[in-house]
Amino acid sequence: MSDEGTPDDAHRSDIDPKLLEALICPVSHGPLIYERKAQELVSKRASLAYPIRDGVPIMLRDEARVLE
Repeated sequence: MSDEGTPDDAHRSDIDPKLLEALICPVSHGPLIYERKAQELVSKRASLAYPIRDGVPIMLRDEARVLE
């Protein structure tokens, strides 16, 4: 049985809106889009998705997933 969707999970998986406003893609210097389900920050300009682990965005090019 999955615990997905419980209130505790929601608090752990959400990113602070003020933090999201302040973050930019380190490659393109463009805006990022928060993808809650995938727990990623997506840069459409750079075609990269940066992971969010334990609520912390990992803004390293080497950690990003290339979007097709």
